[in-house]
Amino acid sequence: MTTDSEDKRYRAPALDKGLDIIELLALQPRGMTRAEIVSALGKSHSEIYRMIERLVARNYLSRSIEGDRYALTMKLFHLGALYPPMRRLVGHVQPLMDEFTSQSMQAVHLVVADMGQGLIVARSSSRAAWEFRLRIGALLGLLDTSSGQTLLAFQDEEQAAYMLRAAPETGSDIPPDIAKELAIIRKTGYRLGASRQLVGVTDISVPVQSAYGVTVAVLTCPFLPLVGTAPDEADPMKMEDTLQLLRETAKQASTI
Repeated sequence: MTTDSEDKRYRAPALDKGLDIIELLALQPRGMTRAEIVSALGKSHSEIYRMIERLVARNYLSRSIEGDRYALTMKLFHLGALYPPMRRLVGHVQPLMDEFTSQSMQAVHLVVADMGQGLIVARSSSRAAWEFRLRIGALLGLLDTSSGQTLLAFQDEEQAAYMLRAAPETGSDIPPDIAKELAIIRKTGYRLGASRQLVGVTDISVPVQSAYGVTVAVLTCPFLPLVGTAPDEADPMKMEDTLQLLRETAKQASTI
């Protein structure tokens, strides 16, 4: 982490402008016109024009057919997926997730901490006709989601505070009611409870640890009770059995 004096000493204005544009457009699913970008960043047209053209040339931005709107491409996502530690993690856990969904007929996703939020980096879909799943790349709150709370619960106090300081619109303090929930998760070794986002979904979240005992990710199954299956399929797995299977899956994943 740099100090204010270091930040001023090592300034790179051109790089800052490019990063400002990328971070701005990351929050704009429909993209923005050049005039809107100029207005939002408070820069001159000439500064923004040159930077946008370079970002388009390097394929970080795409220009609309009409030529008046700019949006992020998938290049940053692909670069993130190529980052060796993430690639190793997903490559190791994905087959285990696929086996879990094959047995449970429930969807599952893998979440890591990223800039004060939870980031879904992999998922596996069930063979059942009905399921609830989250998209890869979706961001989850640390305090108001099962995955986020499970990530927080298994961090030491210093790391948890660091994660929260980086979270949007939060401080480093954990609200008392959430602190109680985190204590229960730590004691049981998992979180099982109603989803805070969808009625009828029960979230089951378990930690994935490194060889050194550090929680690096969370496996979450948004459990949906299945009434029945096709004639050639086994009966739906009960929640208690799904929890046990997910814990076994996380234990195998924790050999990274």
